[in-house]
Amino acid sequence: MHKHYHQAKFLLSCPSLKGCPPDEGYEVIFAGRSNAGKSSVINTLTLQNKLAKVSRTPGKTQHFVFFELDKDRRLVDLPGYGYAKVPKRVKTKWHKDINEYFNKRDCLRGTVLVMDIRHPFKLFDQMVLNWCHSINLSTQIILTKSDKLKKGAASNTYLKVHNQIKKYPYVDVQLFSSLKKQGLEILGARLNTFFGYVD
Repeated sequence: MHKHYHQAKFLLSCPSLKGCPPDEGYEVIFAGRSNAGKSSVINTLTLQNKLAKVSRTPGKTQHFVFFELDKDRRLVDLPGYGYAKVPKRVKTKWHKDINEYFNKRDCLRGTVLVMDIRHPFKLFDQMVLNWCHSINLSTQIILTKSDKLKKGAASNTYLKVHNQIKKYPYVDVQLFSSLKKQGLEILGARLNTFFGYVD
């Protein structure tokens, strides 16, 4: 694991592209449905339990949250999407902002698409993949909370998702567990590629 992930620090939070850092360097986004485990993945990756706020209330992340690895590289936590109690107007705004981010952010180098292994490939997940595919953006799907399933069931879900993404040339999938640190090295290696890090 590259040391820069452990040195990550909060940079800023903004409700739209207007407040984002300058469009330069490298950014990798973490996208996923509400309660899929994005914040836990970021905290596990950085070895910082409180870097990304983990909430028991789905849909808590409503801004673009930027974490700085170094002066040229940033992790971006996108708003969690799909929670029923979030007002429709807020969901509509999230959709518009996220779509704009994908299409206008030149420094975007890759996407980590976080899916709860028990509920993979919902509508939002498919939308994100389509956005990434439309701009030839490399994507790493991580099936979180794999410890919630027995090994056989987790493997079956992995194979099912793997078959679903065969039509996407720049997409890969892996199992991940924040609790057991499963898949951390695989994720780190993929991020190194996105960011241009050389061990």
